[in-house]
Amino acid sequence: MAFAMVLVMVTILLITLAHLQIFSFGYYNTKSNNNRIEIISIPPNRGIIYDRNGIPLAINNTIYQLNIIPDKISNLEEQLNQLKTLVNLTDEDIENFQKERRSYKAHRAVPLKDNLTEDEIARFVVNQHLFPFINITGNQHRYYPYGSALTHVLGYVSKINNQDKINLEETNKLSDYVGTLNIGKIGIERFYEDLLHGTPGYEEVEVNNRGKIVRQLNRNPPQAGEDIYLTIDLNLQLYIEKLLNGRKAAVVAINPNNGEVLALVSSPSYDPNLFVGGISSAKYTALLEDPDKPLFNRAMLGTYPPASTVKPFIAVSALSEGVITPKTIVNDPGYWQLPGTEKRFRDWLRWGHGKVDVTKAIEESVDTYFYQVAYDLGIDRLHFWMSKFGYGERTGIDISPTEESRGIMPSREWKKTRYKQSWLQGDTIPVGIGQGYWTVTPLQMAKALTILINNGKNYVPHLLKQKRSNMPDSDPLSLTSEPIIQDSNLEKLVDNKNWQIAKDGMYRVMFGSRGTARKIYAGSPYKAAGKSGTAQVYGLKSDEVYNANNIAEHLRDHALFIAFAPYEKPTIAISLVLENAGGGSANGGAMAKRILDYYLLGDESTKISESTLDMNQGD
Repeated sequence: MAFAMVLVMVTILLITLAHLQIFSFGYYNTKSNNNRIEIISIPPNRGIIYDRNGIPLAINNTIYQLNIIPDKISNLEEQLNQLKTLVNLTDEDIENFQKERRSYKAHRAVPLKDNLTEDEIARFVVNQHLFPFINITGNQHRYYPYGSALTHVLGYVSKINNQDKINLEETNKLSDYVGTLNIGKIGIERFYEDLLHGTPGYEEVEVNNRGKIVRQLNRNPPQAGEDIYLTIDLNLQLYIEKLLNGRKAAVVAINPNNGEVLALVSSPSYDPNLFVGGISSAKYTALLEDPDKPLFNRAMLGTYPPASTVKPFIAVSALSEGVITPKTIVNDPGYWQLPGTEKRFRDWLRWGHGKVDVTKAIEESVDTYFYQVAYDLGIDRLHFWMSKFGYGERTGIDISPTEESRGIMPSREWKKTRYKQSWLQGDTIPVGIGQGYWTVTPLQMAKALTILINNGKNYVPHLLKQKRSNMPDSDPLSLTSEPIIQDSNLEKLVDNKNWQIAKDGMYRVMFGSRGTARKIYAGSPYKAAGKSGTAQVYGLKSDEVYNANNIAEHLRDHALFIAFAPYEKPTIAISLVLENAGGGSANGGAMAKRILDYYLLGDESTKISESTLDMNQGD
């Protein structure tokens, strides 16, 4: 009986061994490998962003990060407390770690602290034996060497959040971001994310029971993201930012021959490096509550009445419609009266300009002339023509549409929808001088100007010059961007002579005997053309005289200016808005002159100070 029992037991043992080691070998072998073999994703290096001259604007630096496998640590809270003094671990670091931990799979390393200093690394390495499931790894970290100067162009990358993961999952891209910490949030970093990100790799490693890597079994290297070259001229961008000196303003500079954006400055700005590793709540709150709104991109989201900068475009429209001719004369006594009413619309020059034609009306920025033109054209034709110049529509620039405003090009339908009211004849008159309901962005102003320069040809503003893969190794900067042309039919609708009349008027703004900006451009070694604008922030009473010194700064007029040069063969077109600066011709014109001087002559010797700004000057 004893022998029989032994025989039965041995038989059972053999059957069990056969089941475990032969019939279930595949199952248990897989579980065994999972205990000792891990697949680690290798994130790709993000593509470098350069300016048009090959100067790097966004690069990657190596930073060292403390990682922890929380599920394998029984005394987690105790070890976190020990790390507070060892690597200067803050309560905010721990709070962020707890949030990140929820989105990581079990037994995976979770980032605990970024950007360790050399001292912190040294102290941890000496004591690493006390922290078996905590290690340090080197990671690529986005860095913007020029700080706030390019934030509203480049944007920034920041930590991938839950909404980002939802978006990536919907587009079947989530697997490409395993192991990647950051993603483009705004600007170029967001729009060209697919180009810049690259393709991740992986490595198969053997680990011990403490999670430490013993050896590498296999490796599939990642593919780095595409390097891209922008149309931005860094030196011009930096010069304009220096010129604005933190004041609330926006400047856009474009090459009118192809739509390349040479500079796009919104001031004041902020340092995008604050967001790369995750900005603290205190710093973010400070940015949000800053009264100057540095987070706000004034160049693309800021909307302002275009004021008198639109007079050349309205002149082209009126000439093309036959409402006026080059010889049409209007007498300006200092006001224009709406027929059949006692309502008067004032000219910026209270005693008037006398008898003026269309060229003189642009040169001297005669409001009454354009009141009459607006009255004769009517809102329907004004809306039709100004829409052809891009007003009321996004420009098509290669930035996410959510980061660009359409502005408002008013119409009967717009007012009915917005205010549930019918359009009145009196609503049309201020539109003739770029006031009323009409609002534009500085980028729209620059685009409209390039259309005028090119006699109706519509180049779409763009920021991407070339991808590195498309550029020859011998001379990588030799290739230019391919211009994108939109068909607006303006080339067919407008005679060349009408374009020239408008441009001649703009030339006389700078160099005519009565030009509103003639004093600023006197003696200029190059010829230019432009138009000023002074946008009212609030309406004056009938007997009220505007005096900037007697009103709050935020209620003062905005100064606007558009310009292009050289006049015969333009290579640069600019638009600018100086918030609450007053005096479009004096202040806006002076700022434009400095920018043109720098770009065309390399001259930055003359700078603008507050004492040179005339807060009470009109157009």
